[in-house]
Amino acid sequence: MTTTAPAPTAGIPVGPGLSMFDPIFVGIDEFGQPVYITLAYRNLLAGGEPGGGKSGLLNCIAAHAALSVDSRLVLLDGKLVELGQWEDSADAFIGPDITAALDVLRRLQQVMNNRYAWLRAHGRRKVTALDNLSVITVLVDEIAFYSATIGSKQEQEEFVALLRDLVARGRAAGIPVVAATQRPSFDIIPTSLRDLFGYRAAFRCTTPNSSNIVLGHGWAEQGYSATDIAPTNQGAAYLIAEGGIPRRIKVAYLNDSQIAGIADYAAWIRRPGTLTTPTDTTGEWEMAA
Repeated sequence: MTTTAPAPTAGIPVGPGLSMFDPIFVGIDEFGQPVYITLAYRNLLAGGEPGGGKSGLLNCIAAHAALSVDSRLVLLDGKLVELGQWEDSADAFIGPDITAALDVLRRLQQVMNNRYAWLRAHGRRKVTALDNLSVITVLVDEIAFYSATIGSKQEQEEFVALLRDLVARGRAAGIPVVAATQRPSFDIIPTSLRDLFGYRAAFRCTTPNSSNIVLGHGWAEQGYSATDIAPTNQGAAYLIAEGGIPRRIKVAYLNDSQIAGIADYAAWIRRPGTLTTPTDTTGEWEMAA
């Protein structure tokens, strides 16, 4: 039975009550039902043509992460403007700088190794909400920019290797990765990397092959092809999440004004001393250091 809670009669800030271990609202399905994903132990890959709505999905997740008391944000945005409004809530914001991107991924890899050493010492296999460890949410807008455009070939290959390691091992250490690309091709998203993403969202693609590269081989032939999405239907996507079957969704959209308001509030509640935030007892992640 569905119940509806009464609306609050006084203003109650919602931010301090959120957690990265809570389901994240990302939109509605084709029947108008809300769609949630739980990201703490998953990674998400979003792919599709420019303007399809990938940034809308990333901003929904960034908003939840910024408003969560147990989350720290690491943002990589080659264009600076897609995730730029969340910079004041992030521990690290990387723009078109491959050297800085590699540095932050190396540090995240060390954080991950430290956390696994800590888990092993405590006879554990994964981080939980009771561990007083923050979830370090990593958002990458446009994988191809760092893996195929900027920097030398050696730097690009190192970026892919570091990202693959983080996606492969970071989940249980509380370091989920959300990555997006406008170029869903095998040179940008090799199968060995794509299959590490538990969640995948295919926005409009120009070919069934591109849709399969995001969702997985064979889904287009079974009727789940992102080529069916109309060019004017921005924010529509096929999402593979908890059910394991592609689900047609419409991603929730935050306009620039709404993002600015949420980002400003998130930065305010993250001021030193404003909130009691989890302490990393592993002693591993201080971006300012």
